[in-house]
Amino acid sequence: MKLFVCVHEARNLRAMDLNGFSDPYVRLQLGKYKFKTKVVKKCLNPSWIEEFCFRVDDLNEELLVSVMDEDKYFNHDFVGQLKIPVLRVFELESKTLGTKWYALQPKNKKSKHKDCGEILLTIALSQSNVYLDDDSSSNGDHAHLEKLTHLNNESFSTPLSSPSMSGMNSPLRSSFVMGAGDASSAKEEKSGVQAFASLFAQIFHKGGDNKTTSGSTSRDISEPDLPEMQNPDSNGDVANGNKSEEHSSGCTFDEGMKKLQANDQGGDVPSNLPGGTVLDKSFAVSPPDLNSLLFSPDSNFLRSLAELQGTTELQLGPWKFENNGDSFKRVVTYVKAPTRLIKALKATEEHTYLKADGKVFAVLSSVSTPEVVYGNCFKVEVLYCITPGPELPTGGESSRLTVSWRVNFLQNTIMKGMIEGGARQGLKDSFEQFGDLLSQNVRLIDPKDAGSTKDQALASLQVEPQSYWKLATQYFLNFTVFSTILMGLYVLAHICLALPSTIQGLEFDGLDLPDSIGEVIVCGVLVLQGERAFEMIARFMQARAQRGSDHGVKAQGNGWLLTVALIEGSRLAAVDSTGFSDPYVVFTCNGKTKTSSIKFQKLDPQWNEIFEFDAMDEPPSTLDMEVFDFDGPFYEATSLGHAEINFVKSNISDLADVWIPLQGKLAQACQSKLHLRVFLNNTSGNNIVKDYLTKMEKEVGKKINVRSPQTNSAFQKLFVLPPEEFLINDFTCHLKRKMLLQGRVFLSARIFGFHANLFGHRTKFFFLWEDVEDIQVLNPTFATMGSPTIVFTLRRGRGMDAKHGAKTQDEEGRLKFYFHTFVSFNVAHRTIMALWRARSLSLEQKVRIIEEETEEKDLQSEESGSFLVLEDASMSEAFSSILPVPMNFFMELFNGGYLDRTVMEKVGCLDYSPTPWELVKPDVHQRQVSYKFDKHISRYRGEVTSTQQRSPLPDGNGWVVEEVMTLHGIPMGDYFTLHIRYQVEDMPSRSKACDVHVYFGIAWLKSTKHQKRLSKNIVSNLVDRLKVMFSQIEKEFELVK
Repeated sequence: MKLFVCVHEARNLRAMDLNGFSDPYVRLQLGKYKFKTKVVKKCLNPSWIEEFCFRVDDLNEELLVSVMDEDKYFNHDFVGQLKIPVLRVFELESKTLGTKWYALQPKNKKSKHKDCGEILLTIALSQSNVYLDDDSSSNGDHAHLEKLTHLNNESFSTPLSSPSMSGMNSPLRSSFVMGAGDASSAKEEKSGVQAFASLFAQIFHKGGDNKTTSGSTSRDISEPDLPEMQNPDSNGDVANGNKSEEHSSGCTFDEGMKKLQANDQGGDVPSNLPGGTVLDKSFAVSPPDLNSLLFSPDSNFLRSLAELQGTTELQLGPWKFENNGDSFKRVVTYVKAPTRLIKALKATEEHTYLKADGKVFAVLSSVSTPEVVYGNCFKVEVLYCITPGPELPTGGESSRLTVSWRVNFLQNTIMKGMIEGGARQGLKDSFEQFGDLLSQNVRLIDPKDAGSTKDQALASLQVEPQSYWKLATQYFLNFTVFSTILMGLYVLAHICLALPSTIQGLEFDGLDLPDSIGEVIVCGVLVLQGERAFEMIARFMQARAQRGSDHGVKAQGNGWLLTVALIEGSRLAAVDSTGFSDPYVVFTCNGKTKTSSIKFQKLDPQWNEIFEFDAMDEPPSTLDMEVFDFDGPFYEATSLGHAEINFVKSNISDLADVWIPLQGKLAQACQSKLHLRVFLNNTSGNNIVKDYLTKMEKEVGKKINVRSPQTNSAFQKLFVLPPEEFLINDFTCHLKRKMLLQGRVFLSARIFGFHANLFGHRTKFFFLWEDVEDIQVLNPTFATMGSPTIVFTLRRGRGMDAKHGAKTQDEEGRLKFYFHTFVSFNVAHRTIMALWRARSLSLEQKVRIIEEETEEKDLQSEESGSFLVLEDASMSEAFSSILPVPMNFFMELFNGGYLDRTVMEKVGCLDYSPTPWELVKPDVHQRQVSYKFDKHISRYRGEVTSTQQRSPLPDGNGWVVEEVMTLHGIPMGDYFTLHIRYQVEDMPSRSKACDVHVYFGIAWLKSTKHQKRLSKNIVSNLVDRLKVMFSQIEKEFELVK
């Protein structure tokens, strides 16, 4: 007996992330069987369209459906759940609950959030006892579920999973494959690891050994825009042939395009798939013509491409509407050419139109290769996006074609990395040939021939002329003004017709008071109406004074020039009593603001205004924008939504024409958006990097070398940065979290980045300098191995992408990052402070900090001086001796046992507390030690904290123990740290003896005129201490003998 479950979609889910969205997926469990759907990124109304098959062992079991929110670095958040008893389905005659919405419930009744959203499920029960270990069984189950689904008059927005996918999702199918094929799979994995990358590259490179190449790249997109497309294999075509004919309708390609265009609901262009882009080029052809060339059945392009790549048996299926006209798709099959590593393979592609509005075309191709090793574990999805390109000088149309990809894994496999790497290389080679062939059919546009894209895009913007009388009529033609005028005329007519009243009560000549409660109410209403009318007039006059705004003001200077074209707004929130708003937009970049004009009584305003920010020395990091409703000069403006463009994380070419969704309660409720065109240009030529580094050298006090193009390219690739980002400096340090992590920090004009690779586990993050609220330096401690610590405190709600690198998060929600053990602390600290001040501080703040630093230097000049660079201490031999004890016995001095404690107590160390040794590197162990001085050692009874590291000598004939000591509670103890190195070697000539050398050095943290005096005192005390220690070790050894 099997339970079939199809997870369609969910709606009104709770927002679990700080960005106002969730990354939901569904987890299903029946007995011991567990499955989950894909994750839909940043969506509260996700669609999955995935089906699962469970074996029912007990009718008393319950199907548990849980909706979860994925967190990349923390535990996944619970959204809601649903429990359905299997017995409930079994007792129905039809053995199906149909397709319907179910309300999600919280985990417990005490939860504050009762409304968790709804989920659409199809649930059916089959009493067939056939096991799901063959394709025919899978096909039958699939048909059974689809039949039950259609009996309930429900249709999917995308096709059901393919029969092969249904079988693979079945728990019985999974257990069969893993159970029967474990041995052979393991052998295949071990033997094929070395050749997997090249093998998969040749699988996805349709041309086999052909070597034709050319270059390409592309744009970007969120996974929620795309459903998981499942490709039918040959078995699926046979099993579901009747079904396909029954639920699909054929038509010509041109008719299909017209129908898709008529049914288009608008919406955004699908973003690029996360695997990356393999083609991004512009062609001198209109988008509809390019779409026809690539996907029309009458086009010979695919046949020519197959001939070029050596592909045979190409069969192009007809385009058909399926699911009651919701999807327009076709199936393409072919046999890939054999290579030296793999034989000829049959492949199936399913092409589905995601968008076709006459100007923008998006086609998703899902590629299935079931004959290859692990072929049933994954499908490769390729997204073709055709959008209007730049306007040509001749006035003709052009198109931009971007091709992106991802691997959709249907089943977990340890070869995931190998498969993705091979697919990436294979697709890159294949689409190089694709681009070459396409450029032979249509002319490829050279960016120089396209003219100035920015000038052309901005030249088409014309500000709509508005007359004062038209705006006044539109603004004042409402019930408030009309009723005020009507009441005023009515009262004026009454005054003219009424006779003078007699003086009574408290009235006297010149003072006429209301004579009844009704007259008081009428007077109050007249005053209120007059006040509202006066406010509206004042708002209108003030808004007209702001009509010009900053539109058309030209930027000054040379450097990075930011130009923003505000085109229009969509679905803005209505906050006025009239049901409209008076919106205007404020843009902020690098502390400078630009304000648009006010649009009266509009929810979809048209601006067509251009704003230029004065040239900046370095590229900007972010552009903030906020939409306000104008309420007059004496009232606080109401925010209709806000948004931010992060230039570090965005491709500037994608901002040339973009819709930006607004954030905020009002904006998200109405799905408000702004239409912008953003351009960032460098007007200073190629010397801008050198000029910026020269300026930073004055702040840092040290020469900064220009990094090579290869280094900058690797830096940009490591953190996925735009090409204008350049590396300034990098330092080795430790990141302090629960455990220390050694890595490198990378500093550029806009970001602070950290990267570590420890035993193959990579840690990587970065945040903007503008996100940093404060930088502090903490004094050295034993935990930081005598090194100062730099603490970054980010602004509230900022840098959440780097949260996994933060040590703490305070009560206000600010992240804190701790870095220490810099190789050259002073240089690193000065560079960090210079970059932070240049990016995030205002001019007034910079002046105040300089004044404070000047005062601190004046106070320190008498005694302590300035902080020095914390370099390795200069080590010299302080003591050496040949001890008549075995080396192993001497090393017990550092094991925390009886000998260790006895010797340390003998030399005057009280409350001696060592920690266990921990492995920090191969063959390197580390521990922490703390104790207090006895009174006869130091009359101040100071405290010592030290870090010890133990490692074998290179020849393996002894040990090296290095110690960094920090003194607390002793005068001038914060001026230095003590470095001691014990080198112990075994003496083969004497069976019970070891050679011990002790080296000593002082690392000065602050300068003082008493350095020689302090050094002499410390060395003398150390030598005396070592003599007592070694003498005690000899005595303890004699007692043991």
